[in-house]
Amino acid sequence: MDSPYDLAIIGGGVNGCGIARDAAGRGLKVYLCEQNDLASGTSSAATKLIHGGLRYLEHYEFRLVREALMEREVLWGIAPHIIWPLRFVLPYHKGLRPAWILRLGLFLYDHLGGRKRLPATRTLDLTTDEAGVPLKRGEFTKGFEYSDCWVEDARLVALNARDAADRGARVVTRTKAITAERGAAEWALTVQSRDTGLRETIRAKVVVNAAGPWVGQVLNATLRINQAAKVRLVQGSHIVVRKLYDHDRCYIFQNADGRIFFAVPYEQDFTLVGTTDRDYEGDPADVTASDEEVAYICDAAAEYFTKPITKADIVWSYSGVRPLYDKGDSAAQSATRDYVLSLDTDGKAPLLSVFGGKLTTYRKLAEHALTLLAPHIPAGTRKEGWTGHEALPGGDFPIDGFPALVAEIASRWPFLTQRHATRLARLYGTKARDILGTATSMAGLGRDFGATLTEAEVGHLVRTEWARTAQDIVWRRTKLGLRLTAGEIEALDLYLQASVEQLVA
Repeated sequence: MDSPYDLAIIGGGVNGCGIARDAAGRGLKVYLCEQNDLASGTSSAATKLIHGGLRYLEHYEFRLVREALMEREVLWGIAPHIIWPLRFVLPYHKGLRPAWILRLGLFLYDHLGGRKRLPATRTLDLTTDEAGVPLKRGEFTKGFEYSDCWVEDARLVALNARDAADRGARVVTRTKAITAERGAAEWALTVQSRDTGLRETIRAKVVVNAAGPWVGQVLNATLRINQAAKVRLVQGSHIVVRKLYDHDRCYIFQNADGRIFFAVPYEQDFTLVGTTDRDYEGDPADVTASDEEVAYICDAAAEYFTKPITKADIVWSYSGVRPLYDKGDSAAQSATRDYVLSLDTDGKAPLLSVFGGKLTTYRKLAEHALTLLAPHIPAGTRKEGWTGHEALPGGDFPIDGFPALVAEIASRWPFLTQRHATRLARLYGTKARDILGTATSMAGLGRDFGATLTEAEVGHLVRTEWARTAQDIVWRRTKLGLRLTAGEIEALDLYLQASVEQLVA
């Protein structure tokens, strides 16, 4: 009989895939199952920032903010294709937080987290700076500009999964954990393929419940651990509209209810605006941006921008459910964004449940999870911290080397437009070379599905990143759903239905 896995991880979001990568890289035997597609839940529904969380300082979450600030440049270094710096403009709004409070918060932000490469905060005169142009004239004359980073969130998850698999982990998607038996030394976890209906039983020394908003359901219904899951489901929604302004900076705005929201340049031609915070009940798989939330975002933006946003301007909206640790906070916006790791042994095989967390801190969460599990699993062949030094797939180029990579791609494959070369470099980094291969023309990349999506790229995503449907490709692996027509997306789905088995064979 084969030896059991050291870890069986339930959940293919950023936390589950981050733990899988770290554990596999230490030489541990790892299994991960995801009931849908990678990053199909919370991990692809964020504001897509690698940030310290400026507003968390108001809730005195200094540990979380410091850890997140320190992680910004670490993650940028291991994935410079999908993570890059941005400058954020915070206009001073009379009647809300005083200017001295904003300055103090930004001073702490600059000095709390070991910033090395990211530029420091500066004060702006919004009557003369380009950042003041889209704002209501006369109402916002002063602002502050500081640094954080952007991330292609769903790609961060897929690349962690890919690296885990390359290091020996077994990663299966569209496979649901349905029941488990807990013994003194190991678990017997039964999983079922959504596509074939076939069941399999996995033996593991430890189970990690990283199911995100389903963490409570997995704990009680699947693993049959009879305890209250301290999870608070909080919905956050975003809208995407045509580009609201021409410069490349983001805005962080204060709202009268104490919340903040962002307006971020998005996919070259659009602006991403959000988010909301409200308690959620129901199946997280069914979450959508409500009319009330959309109206809230539009009304909030109208406080700042000269040109109002209407429902007719929205080209896409998305919503996710954050599985926050429930400390009994009265308001959803004040619920902690820090993560909590709950280890249950009860004299039997260990169970680790993951509550909360942020994209920014996923790597540290994984390290802390493995430290907590250290008495129950082999030591491994590598020490904690390796994930902060070794690049994610495609990120093996200098932190400031993105322009050179685009230039190389454009030079080696001159039939690509500059925009196409940049898109491939942003999504795949050095792995773009594998997609382009020996092609000497667009025809050499196979069928054109529209918006520069080719058969060669689709095949790469199916073979190496577990993509199986058009939704996987156009909304998670890429954001070409913003550019493809409904007919083109349907044609892609039909192609995949006919070709997936052949592509993965």
